[in-house]
Amino acid sequence: MVDRVRGHTKVCVSMGEVVRYERDGPVAWLTIDRPEARNALSKAVRDGLWDGVHRFNRDDSAAVLVLTGAGDKAFCAGGDLKEMAETGLEGVPVDYLPQFGRNIDVPKPTIAAVNGMAFAGGFLLAQQCDLVVAVEHASFAVSEVKVGRGSPWAAPLSWLLPPRLAMEILLTGDPVDARRAESLGLVNHVVPATDLRDHAQSLARRIAKNAPLSVRAAKRTAYLSRPDVWEQAEEIWEPVYRSADAQEGPAAFREKRTPVWRGI
Repeated sequence: MVDRVRGHTKVCVSMGEVVRYERDGPVAWLTIDRPEARNALSKAVRDGLWDGVHRFNRDDSAAVLVLTGAGDKAFCAGGDLKEMAETGLEGVPVDYLPQFGRNIDVPKPTIAAVNGMAFAGGFLLAQQCDLVVAVEHASFAVSEVKVGRGSPWAAPLSWLLPPRLAMEILLTGDPVDARRAESLGLVNHVVPATDLRDHAQSLARRIAKNAPLSVRAAKRTAYLSRPDVWEQAEEIWEPVYRSADAQEGPAAFREKRTPVWRGI
């Protein structure tokens, strides 16, 4: 679908029923559209995200990508625990979903427009973007410890945050609200929910006006000191993924009961 919006072309493309790719001028919007399940990462969503990111990389008319979720409750609640319980998923493959800078190169800038909770895999999606704009009621959590799952993808937290702050987030799994996340440097801007779209669009357009080669080089420069720690993290988390507790967490969620941890 192609519309004329505010004097420029707006292009909407469905990447399956649960992910939408939309270009608003030089800004591409990739939206997880599964609000009834808090935009959880089902296989259909993961496939749609892969398709959308590949499309953005190929789209010469798109200078900046904004990743967001539909609705006002959740940016993304993380993995689909019901699906995990049904499939008995153990380890998570590296290509489970796109992780910018790890399993897919995205040279152009990316922004997370966080419209609600960003837990587990939702935290991952926000963390991997270059900039984050969040609504006032947004919250962030690496919640895997509460369901017996793994978070090797969170290894860069010790680079993004002071180690003790990263440790608290990882060990408790407790949510961090938007203002706290902003004070820690996890979020660039906190805005009212009604301003999220316009604020993220404005930020993206300011970036898009700059010289593209300079922008891409600036992005690469900013990440020069980031350690490549994911392989070590995968080794650390492998026995957790293969444990009985890793199956107990999703099963307890599906059965709406408190998990019984055995430590095996």
